Amino acid sequence: MKIVFMGTPEFAVASLDALSQSKHDVVGVVTVADRRSGRGKKLNISAVKDYAINNNIDILQPEKLKDLDFITQLKNWNADLFIIVAFRMLPKVIWSIPPKGTFNIHGSLLPQYRGAAPINHAIINGDKKSGLTTFMIDEKIDTGKIILQREVAILNDDDAGVLHDNLMELSREIVIDTCNIIENNKLKLIPQKQIIEDVNKLRPAPKIFKEHCHITHSFSAKKAQLLVRGLSPYPAAFVELVSPQGQIISLKLFKTSIENTSSAIGEITTDGKTFMGICFENTCLKIHDLQLQSKKRMQIGDFLRGFSISKDWKWQ
Repeated sequence: MKIVFMGTPEFAVASLDALSQSKHDVVGVVTVADRRSGRGKKLNISAVKDYAINNNIDILQPEKLKDLDFITQLKNWNADLFIIVAFRMLPKVIWSIPPKGTFNIHGSLLPQYRGAAPINHAIINGDKKSGLTTFMIDEKIDTGKIILQREVAILNDDDAGVLHDNLMELSREIVIDTCNIIENNKLKLIPQKQIIEDVNKLRPAPKIFKEHCHITHSFSAKKAQLLVRGLSPYPAAFVELVSPQGQIISLKLFKTSIENTSSAIGEITTDGKTFMGICFENTCLKIHDLQLQSKKRMQIGDFLRGFSISKDWKWQ
């Protein structure tokens, strides 16, 4: 089949690479426009565009998906199928173009975790499994009829980065399997409401903002540890420490463990050399990897050698 692939981040590159190495023909790629960022306003291109350049695949980068010139160029590729991985919500005028339809690869076992951050929310909620779903695009976000699903276990120490990479590798398999089903006219689509009829049992996966990353006294140690795992390595959960003089510092946390303690909520326990933890009720969240604002990620021992934290400090 002739395929147009639409995607942006590194996560999408694995399935694009699998398609490029398959019997199918990737006739073009659609990705976001280049953006300037950072102090030097360096021009950054998406991971998908970088792959397309290195593999001589035609590229379109529309600012607006309903732009008539873009739609004309898209139609001129004469694709049989569109495939979407971590891109934007498409208008019907786009996803209805190819004769064999448009399918999306989503980083969860739909209908659970519809939204922008399914990988993060699965770990934050303490799930023991995740997976990928391919489904046909419709008018709403992540609600289309399911084609295939593949599961992957979430181990106790897995963070969002590990799950991201596991699902990324799994996407190589599911994208080809889905294409073969479509090519051979063996589609057996499953409406999502057949899997879970009660919408109250659905867990959403909305975009994560800074306020969602802050560990506070309302948390338990377990909830805090799940947040750390679910947001590591990006955007990272953080905690605020307060010195006896009222100085406030923010620490991003990347790896933690839980230990029992007799200290009270809000206290900090440390030996000043190799150990530091923030205390909850009868438990302590022991910090292993962290990042002080404007510094690099480091292990706790390196942090304590360069920054003096005593038991007189508190966290808020």
